[in-house]
Amino acid sequence: MGKQKFYDTAVKQERAILVGVITPGEKEEQTKEYLDELAFLVETAGGKVEKNFTQKMLKPERATFVGTGKLEEIKAYVKSEEIDTVIFDDELSPSQLRNIEREIGVKILDRSNLILDIFANRAQTAQAKTQVELAQLQYLLPRLTGMWTHLERQKGGIGMRGPGETQIESDRRIILTKISLLKERLRLIDKQNETQRKNRGQLIRVALVGYTNVGKSTIMNMLSKSEVFAENKLFATLDTTVRKVVIDNLPFLLSDTVGFIRKLPHHLVECFKSTLDEVREADILVHVVDVSHPNFEDQIHIVNETLKDIGAIDKDMILVFNKIDAYVSPEVDVEDDDGKLTLEDFKKSWMSHGKIPVLFISATEKENIEEFKTLLYNKVKAAHVARYPYDSNLLY
Repeated sequence: MGKQKFYDTAVKQERAILVGVITPGEKEEQTKEYLDELAFLVETAGGKVEKNFTQKMLKPERATFVGTGKLEEIKAYVKSEEIDTVIFDDELSPSQLRNIEREIGVKILDRSNLILDIFANRAQTAQAKTQVELAQLQYLLPRLTGMWTHLERQKGGIGMRGPGETQIESDRRIILTKISLLKERLRLIDKQNETQRKNRGQLIRVALVGYTNVGKSTIMNMLSKSEVFAENKLFATLDTTVRKVVIDNLPFLLSDTVGFIRKLPHHLVECFKSTLDEVREADILVHVVDVSHPNFEDQIHIVNETLKDIGAIDKDMILVFNKIDAYVSPEVDVEDDDGKLTLEDFKKSWMSHGKIPVLFISATEKENIEEFKTLLYNKVKAAHVARYPYDSNLLY
């Protein structure tokens, strides 16, 4: 009897390389930061980044996104290092995707595809699953032709008549039918959510908003003393969680929403509009910022742009700089001996910024939390009094 063979059944971690293009309006450091974020996305999806490739170009190549020489360099590296996946930082057109895949011979993803994959993995509720599936199908529809290369030998000329074309057409029909079914299902879920929101209409509503991975769920857990899933990964929260919170004698509703991100795929923004209704219908927004992130100002801008897009930028707002325990002083041109901007200097520079109240906290280290609760209490109380001036239940 021969020796028994044993096979390793552990899922192999995918090894990936990242590709970005530096256009004239962009600095190299900016592209590096974008690729660092893309690497974090890959890590969140369970992969491992081996190397970054960048190329300075006036605009991406129409056929292959990067130039021929760079494509050859990527191809050689993929072959020698046995790379599984090549991920591009921008959305690729169906033809670019097809051409690059044909040339390099491994799986090619773009930023949108990667984000969709993470969303699919993170979706828990029926609503989130439906939204993600709809976004995936809308992304897939124009890219169907590239998925039938195994029928190449059977294809006819010019219009590629024959079995391949028939298969694509029937698949397209199936996908279109499924898209309309999913849209209908979402419409019903939205209706149910609307009814739920109306039923809790008498309480003041506060929504936590911000870039992904800034600590919104940690703040939610701290204020509501409930266990909302929180970890150091992008898009840890997909579904809006709503909790009733009481500070002193004052009850209000607090919702934790999906994090925003740069270049969020259009299909995903469309599909998640209903999730963002919690933001649109909130009375007060708490905009949470990760002060330890080197590009937090860009992130503030992206969140504000998204709020503008959904019509929620003019709401009563509190700006909360979280993770002050991890703050790193950036190099600046100041008179200080070491040319560093201390946390105190930083606080002063933001405190005088405008009408929006600004706070500096650490949710994990529980720093300045009482100050945060007091400000939130005063905001909620003012909104409650404005809405219900004769409410005798509110004690002063």
